[in-house]
Amino acid sequence: MTSRRKFLTTATIGGAAALAAPSVVKAQAPIKWRLQTYSGAPLGAHVVKPQIEAFNKAANGEMEIELFYADQLVPTGELFRALQNGTLDAVQSDDATMASPADISDFGGYFPFSSRYSLDLPVLFNRYGLNEIWQEAYDDIEGVEWLGAGAWDPLHIFTTEKKIESLEDMRGLRVFGVPTAGRFLSRYGMIPVTVPWEDVEVALQTGELDGVAWCGFTEAYEVGWADICKYALLNNVTGAWCGSYFANSDSWAKVPPHLQELFKMSMDQSHYYRQVWYWGGEADLRVNGDKLELSTIPAEEWETVVGDAAGFWDELASRNERSARVIEIFKKYRDTMQKAGVPYRY
Repeated sequence: MTSRRKFLTTATIGGAAALAAPSVVKAQAPIKWRLQTYSGAPLGAHVVKPQIEAFNKAANGEMEIELFYADQLVPTGELFRALQNGTLDAVQSDDATMASPADISDFGGYFPFSSRYSLDLPVLFNRYGLNEIWQEAYDDIEGVEWLGAGAWDPLHIFTTEKKIESLEDMRGLRVFGVPTAGRFLSRYGMIPVTVPWEDVEVALQTGELDGVAWCGFTEAYEVGWADICKYALLNNVTGAWCGSYFANSDSWAKVPPHLQELFKMSMDQSHYYRQVWYWGGEADLRVNGDKLELSTIPAEEWETVVGDAAGFWDELASRNERSARVIEIFKKYRDTMQKAGVPYRY
């Protein structure tokens, strides 16, 4: 009995001590990321900021992403290298603009006539096999994770002084734009010019640039270029810009699975937001926008451009096996949409 009472007394004292001791829980510091986008702040307010704000809120203090706009931490052309070496944890950009070394990088941004509408792009990735090809390409590159692609706006040409009504009117125009489309348009005498995104407005005002081949109507109005340019060419080179999200491999590995999934869900939300914002904006501003005079290259002349794009496709297909597979997918998709007819193709 004595032994039992002693045990109970000891247990009671120990238990009371445990209950009396203050409970101290050390909060784990949130994971911190720095993400830089290709876009300047006015455009970034639509193409990325809502996503980052939503993610930070949903992460509930476990992770925080600090958002930087075009050229704020590193020049846009150095985004890939900065991501790979860990200066940045994540990037939103197209492959070509960020100087990705992937062998499919030319298809990022605007690849001539690869799409007619913005919905074409996610279908190509999710149903026709581009997801698998992009994943393969970036699996071959150390230090960077490709997280997924989405569609932006169509590509139009906006000019300050010269109205484009024929292919000859393009000759000699110095135009800011994305690399692959610029290379294609240079065959008509257009001169691609690279300047920091933040300098485009001033370059248009001073005459260093004669126009932009970077975006559609929604962006041109949103970022102020429509206030400087006078003319908009309705013939569009492609239906959607192809942009992606990338992460530094070490940074991504440190993010727990539930937050990785949350980030991908926020990417999908961003893709949806942009689909609606651009699709509605393009139509509204063509009809109701009052800052730009619209012009058109006649259909029969524009058909020569479409024909030239076929040769451009074959040129890229000859570069490597993956590019050939991408072009094969584009051709299959194009043929399917044409055979499907209205409303897929008119």
